Amino acid sequence: MNTRTKIVAGLALLLAALLAWPSLKRAFWDSPSAPPENQETKRKCVVCGMFLDSYPNWIATIRFRDGHEVGFDGLKDLFKYYLDMPRYDASRTFARIDAIRFTEYYSLRAIDGYSAHLVIGSDVLGPMGHELVPFASAQAAAEFLRDHHGDRVLNFTDVTPEVISQLDQMPRTAAR
Repeated sequence: MNTRTKIVAGLALLLAALLAWPSLKRAFWDSPSAPPENQETKRKCVVCGMFLDSYPNWIATIRFRDGHEVGFDGLKDLFKYYLDMPRYDASRTFARIDAIRFTEYYSLRAIDGYSAHLVIGSDVLGPMGHELVPFASAQAAAEFLRDHHGDRVLNFTDVTPEVISQLDQMPRTAAR
């Protein structure tokens, strides 16, 4: 192979890699075992300051269009941030959100937060006490609700500051 052919082949490979980059990046984000972007060894929840790596089964994230990602030690803190974003970061807006991911309770896979089914009031406690427990399917949420004495299943838009306040006021006991 002559030098010119090698250069053309190298440029073609580089161009193919650059064109594939958005798909590769998206596949990494959607991979259930992949760590969220911008992960550092000591990431903290922006609401309460707890180390996220101490509670990997509860991690929730908001990723913004500029690639910035905010992590939380559970859905309760994610919703505190989401429902009062200017309090935590005035430069961030709903319009700039690219994705919201929750860690699904049974599979421990990252799921789309907007379409998740959230059980409230169960006997399962998260890192900060009573939590919204996320599921990818309505059936899984209904089974968990029954098995763990939950109050009801909510969707993303059902979560209000009052719902979060109700969770914060529940006593930190796992048994009912």
